[in-house]
Amino acid sequence: MKRREFLKTISLLSAGAVLGLNGVNIMAKERSAGIPKRILGKDFKVSALGLGCMGMSANHGKPRDKKEMINLIAKAYDAGITFYDTAEIYGPHTNEELVGTALKPFRKKVAIGTKFGLYYPNGKQVEDARPETIRKAIEGSLKRLQTDYIDIYYQHRVDNKVPIEEVAGTMKDLVKEGKLLHWGISEPNIETIKRAHKEFPITALENQYAMSFRRHEEKTFKVIEELGIGLVAYSPLDRGYLAGHMDGNTIFDPKLDMRASFPRMSRDAMAKNRVIIDFLKEIGHEKGGATPAQVALAWILAQKPYIVPIPETTNLSHLEENIKAVNISWTKNEMDEINKKLAGIKLVGERYTPGSVAAKSVYNLI
Repeated sequence: MKRREFLKTISLLSAGAVLGLNGVNIMAKERSAGIPKRILGKDFKVSALGLGCMGMSANHGKPRDKKEMINLIAKAYDAGITFYDTAEIYGPHTNEELVGTALKPFRKKVAIGTKFGLYYPNGKQVEDARPETIRKAIEGSLKRLQTDYIDIYYQHRVDNKVPIEEVAGTMKDLVKEGKLLHWGISEPNIETIKRAHKEFPITALENQYAMSFRRHEEKTFKVIEELGIGLVAYSPLDRGYLAGHMDGNTIFDPKLDMRASFPRMSRDAMAKNRVIIDFLKEIGHEKGGATPAQVALAWILAQKPYIVPIPETTNLSHLEENIKAVNISWTKNEMDEINKKLAGIKLVGERYTPGSVAAKSVYNLI
């Protein structure tokens, strides 16, 4: 090894660099309370691990105690998490109110992502991304979040009744007005990404991505790499399943928990899919006792340097567990072996009921 290369290697090691899929530093050197930073898009710097806040208020059982959740968010901030995810539809509205209250003491030191354009009048899913709807939505979100700007504003689902160029143009105007800093889209197809980005550059997509859900690797990764777009990975633990605590005996309340309607979260599917939990435990054992959740999150972080997972939790011990995932590293040979075995695991159940409006919207078919 040449002297310059040797000194570079020593420098990286002393900075605590984490090795990714190709043996390169997948984290930015800057750290906050032990959590590295990552760059989404051109210049959106956030903690490498974010916090999904939806389940604190809605869709995953009864809303949690507000004071307890405010304390949990404060603990997350103290631990170095600077990126928080919510949406106007979570509650609706109550989750933004919670997040706004919790983050107000350190608003300028964190990044908030929220979403517009997805509604459920009379219990039926509707997408609405008309400019007037977006403007009404952002004013409501700003008020609930107790802020005068949103760090990243996502179109929650693509509205094929409104040209994506029109949505992008509205985002451009809102940036000029100082009401948002970045924008993104959740679950768009390739054509939509290209058309939107051409009109006004996208900072990040927010798509589901996990060891048990890898569809976006096929085409999306290539496109966002070419365009310089980041990926915010929601449900990185596949609705909590990859944490390893659910099985065929787990039951969700159909009135309070959206997971009750997901084929992959049926009791039969969860029982049959324990094979991937066993695999995660095997990997964790080889990594000094890492938990399934830690392995699943560390695996995502190792795939690409532009991916930021945002696992949800309402439990302080789970938050602390998840954060430790940033300390796990892999050699290229280890990751190759993991991915080879992972490809051979066939899981049961779709994420949404085939043919449903929800399923069509994530595949952008409506």
